[in-house]
Amino acid sequence: YYLTSVAKDRLPIFRSDNLALIACQAIDEARKSGGFFIFSYVLMLDHAHLVTDSSRASQDIHRFVNGIISKRIINYLKEAGHTESLNKLRIKEHSDGWKYSLWQHRPNTRLLWNEQMLWQRMQYTHLNPVRAGLVDHPDEWRWSSARIFHQRSTNDEPLSVDLNKIVWSKQRGAASW
Repeated sequence: YYLTSVAKDRLPIFRSDNLALIACQAIDEARKSGGFFIFSYVLMLDHAHLVTDSSRASQDIHRFVNGIISKRIINYLKEAGHTESLNKLRIKEHSDGWKYSLWQHRPNTRLLWNEQMLWQRMQYTHLNPVRAGLVDHPDEWRWSSARIFHQRSTNDEPLSVDLNKIVWSKQRGAASW
């Protein structure tokens, strides 16, 4: 699956390294509790892309990922006293007691039918920060799996990916840039 989640009102939630790291840790937690793979990812300032695989339905993966990220970030904002940020996330209180929403409630999912689609979505994901003008090369964006994909990972990658779980039908090397 190719999953896209957009922040409420396109707020630049992940411009802070603290919040981006919390999101990466939450994605890892969701992966472990939900039992799915992550093949590539990117956290942009106001949205996230994940390329995943699972026997679970895409909406379940979205629920795991978005729910855990939301809970961790909203708790952080409360504990750190970031009232102004919380006010931007405020929504009409739901019957279940929710007062805040981190995400727009229209997550986007694409089913990746074949290897070509998987490859294309992984490339698209990694090039996102370049297209946005945030960096010149995909490996320069901290909140992405591009370095791992290009076999240039650092010792402090914010989120590992499951590239070793992909079985390519053809020999594919890391893309050259």
